[in-house]
Amino acid sequence: MPFREVNSKMIEATVLPGQRLFSQRGAMLAYKGEVSFTPNVQGGQGGIMSMIGRRVANEATPLMTVEGSGTVFFGHGGHHIQVINLAGDTLYVEADRLLAFDGTLQQGTMFLGSQGGVMGMVRGQVTGQGLFTTTFKGHGAVAVMAHGGVIEVPISPQRPIHVDPQAYVAHHGDVRNKLSTALGWRDMVGRGSGEAFQLELSGSGAVYVQASEEKL
Repeated sequence: MPFREVNSKMIEATVLPGQRLFSQRGAMLAYKGEVSFTPNVQGGQGGIMSMIGRRVANEATPLMTVEGSGTVFFGHGGHHIQVINLAGDTLYVEADRLLAFDGTLQQGTMFLGSQGGVMGMVRGQVTGQGLFTTTFKGHGAVAVMAHGGVIEVPISPQRPIHVDPQAYVAHHGDVRNKLSTALGWRDMVGRGSGEAFQLELSGSGAVYVQASEEKL
């Protein structure tokens, strides 16, 4: 895997000839060796349609392509960084939480309504999270950012997990999500997320939760 955690807020990436990484623009802290950084206008491996999907939702995250031979240190805004390794499964993550990812991964964009129906769209409008979620599939690593560190919570068919939407970072596996609340619609009007809304994830996989309700 190309990423190594230097500390909780910085990672080291090994760049090899013939391979490429993608990172958020402005995330490079230092590098050594013969490494090039090129603005990427196609949204990584997802191509033009992936980029359009995020721009429609005003969620495009500027990326740069990292190539060459050397070592690069990444970090951004003093945020905590979590490296997630994928072994053929799919990771779902908010685009603005991406720090860097392996160029071998297949990138796409999923409209939350296709997974959560109307409630998926409500989740995007009410909680402040995007209607589009970035997906990564294959074998490789993704480095994501969070406030206050991250814990990985397993999800099993017998026991769904409820997460504050503002604390949600990413999830992987065969997982369904929906917005749930114990309050009626009249009670929800005018409220922020807080404990009034919960993101319910069910199925088999894991969810990554940050130790804060603060958005990036």
